[in-house]
Amino acid sequence: MKKSLAFRTALGAILCAQALALGFLENLIPPLPFLPLGAKPGFSNIITMFAAGSLGLPQALTITLIKGVFAFVTRGFTAGIMSLSGGLLSTLAMWLLLKFTDNKLGLVGISVICALCHNAGQLGAAAVMTGSGDIIYYAPALAVFGIATGTVTGIILKAVIPVLEKQKQYFYR
Repeated sequence: MKKSLAFRTALGAILCAQALALGFLENLIPPLPFLPLGAKPGFSNIITMFAAGSLGLPQALTITLIKGVFAFVTRGFTAGIMSLSGGLLSTLAMWLLLKFTDNKLGLVGISVICALCHNAGQLGAAAVMTGSGDIIYYAPALAVFGIATGTVTGIILKAVIPVLEKQKQYFYR
């Protein structure tokens, strides 16, 4: 059964609010000295990944764009650019992997790949903004962090999918 535009819009708006709330809460975590500078766990990507698999690419991209605007407004230009560059690449990767891998990678595998894509997008943006390719030396630390956070995010997504799926019932009439 094809979902109506009203259903997709309402569920997309709820998911967007959830992603923004997770992003806001994530920003309350103080920087830890052993983590890469500016590194965040990416918990809002749990919602983006659910949207990519459940509603499709346009809704997932909309959530990513709104998260980027939220970063611009709350944390400034650099944070907004980093959020958008990493988020757009990651969202495209997650949609492609969810659509074309027949779940061979699993949610954790897809989440790890998407975390690494997010880091790659951010490194690219940082290289452009600084005008230096030396930012690439930051890649190994980000890769380790991306694998760890991607694993955690994928595990959490697996655990909360039933709850996220259940909220759909409130949009059927």
